[in-house]
Amino acid sequence: MGKLKIKLMRNHFKLEEVLPEYKTVGSAGMDLKAALTDPATINPGERKLIPTGIAIALDHEEEVGLVYPRSGLSTKFGIALANGVGVIDSDYRGEIFCPLINLSDQMYVLNPLERMAQLVIMPIKKVELEVVDDLEATCRGEGGFGSTGK
Repeated sequence: MGKLKIKLMRNHFKLEEVLPEYKTVGSAGMDLKAALTDPATINPGERKLIPTGIAIALDHEEEVGLVYPRSGLSTKFGIALANGVGVIDSDYRGEIFCPLINLSDQMYVLNPLERMAQLVIMPIKKVELEVVDDLEATCRGEGGFGSTGK
């Protein structure tokens, strides 16, 4: 198992309060918590940038941190990430923020230290670009957006 260096960014919290954690042995993502001192109301259609209170340092440039929404918040309450998936590059050292959006028709109150997103660390493969006139043919070809059926 690799190591992930974590730095506390908001002094009014203890690191153990905002420390991401895997909730089960099989969890792929670590839950990120809202580093808030007061509840934050997110109205229908509204976006709010919520701090996590932490910054991270990945071990290698071939790694990326990906921030995903929590499935329970999105399916039960319509709270998702406004950017879909957040990307934390290996050389970024600033605080992690989560741009939450309320896609429901109900107001949502996000409480201090509530789990709001999940962080997954993944390997990446950097590629060299090669400009060509044609791409190799496949059975699918250029078909997209439903071309393979329902």
